[in-house]
Amino acid sequence: MAEFFFDQDADLSLIQAKKVAVVGFGSQGHAHALNLKDSGVDVAVALPAESETRSKVAEAGLKVMSVAEATRWADLVMILAPDTKQRDIYKNEIAPNLSSGKAIAFGHGFAIRFGLIEAPTDIDVFLVAPKGPGNVVRSEFSNGRGVANLIAIHQDSTGGAWPLALSYSKAIGGTRIGVLRTTFKEETETDLFGEQAVLCGGANQLVQYGFETLVEAGYQPEVAYFEVLHELKLVVDLMHTRGIAMERKEISDTAEYGDYVSGPRVIGPEVKEQMKAVLADIQNGNFAKRFIADQDAGAPEFLALREKGARHPVEAVGVALRKMFGWTK
Repeated sequence: MAEFFFDQDADLSLIQAKKVAVVGFGSQGHAHALNLKDSGVDVAVALPAESETRSKVAEAGLKVMSVAEATRWADLVMILAPDTKQRDIYKNEIAPNLSSGKAIAFGHGFAIRFGLIEAPTDIDVFLVAPKGPGNVVRSEFSNGRGVANLIAIHQDSTGGAWPLALSYSKAIGGTRIGVLRTTFKEETETDLFGEQAVLCGGANQLVQYGFETLVEAGYQPEVAYFEVLHELKLVVDLMHTRGIAMERKEISDTAEYGDYVSGPRVIGPEVKEQMKAVLADIQNGNFAKRFIADQDAGAPEFLALREKGARHPVEAVGVALRKMFGWTK
């Protein structure tokens, strides 16, 4: 049975007694840094000297340092740079400036799980992963709420990694909603699988195939867009707030019946088998190797796939329709 932890289980004073460096000021970085500051933590944002983001950090009332300087200054370094950059940032700027008893933390376990970063044995290594984008982590915190966190301990050199991770989570709002203990392996593999098989890869491909099927059958592209893409948000919002069973009760009886009889025809057992193959490639490291090798080569496959996706006909139809209506303004 999963065990959750809440505000009463965490001691905020632990993180308030630490100096925290947040590496990166993107989606998660800005949310973590601002939430930590508002929770009374001495926090600095670590960015390259040439980063144009430095001015935004200063405007937000936060200290800004180089990554090397921040690592020397901080007791805890939270690495929230993109997965593709973490290896080099750690090797060149963090590792040479770490000292015994410090801690490094991550918002996603990719670099540790696949061996891109190997920390020395005399520091703590943990993960605090909010289950939501940074803008939501920030807005929910500002409104007195929070976003659920996953926490994992990779290395507990000091004996205090777990209470420190819980304290960090409390400072960014995670324990207000609930914290679930996991491992770097579980967080990384399930996160990658969810993105690839359902949330991004699966959903995007399903929408594109649905759009193609309707247009190839002679229906107007604009009507197809509304039916397979625009209305998807309405259904997902119901699933998110009420669950699948209640979502089915909220839609029409016709839609619900069609869900039962046609859903398994489109997403049949063969899809589940392909999902298992996707999960296997994540677990055995093949996906990580392919991704990192492509990135190291300048990302030719990644950029070609991005360009191909951007040329799909549903994109042009969507751009034109969204300009006509007000829901994106």
